[in-house]
Amino acid sequence: MNENILGIIAGTLTSISMVPQLVKVLKEKNVEDLSWVMLLVLIIGVSLWVWYGIIKGEWPIIISNTFSVLLNITLLICYMIYRKK
Repeated sequence: MNENILGIIAGTLTSISMVPQLVKVLKEKNVEDLSWVMLLVLIIGVSLWVWYGIIKGEWPIIISNTFSVLLNITLLICYMIYRKK
């Protein structure tokens, strides 16, 4: 198997893993089960993967992790909007 295809498949699967969580949050407008610290650490981590991908010129890493950053930032925004004060 071509290594780029493997990278694209791996990146796609890991990036879409948070989609069900986002859908649930948007549907229920409930973020009680989310940890903002976990989201922040995850955003920093995948942002570093994007940076690494840029340095290496690896498009599968750049694209999949950019999607993941955006998805997790969206979750963090939802957390800030829907949290109970």
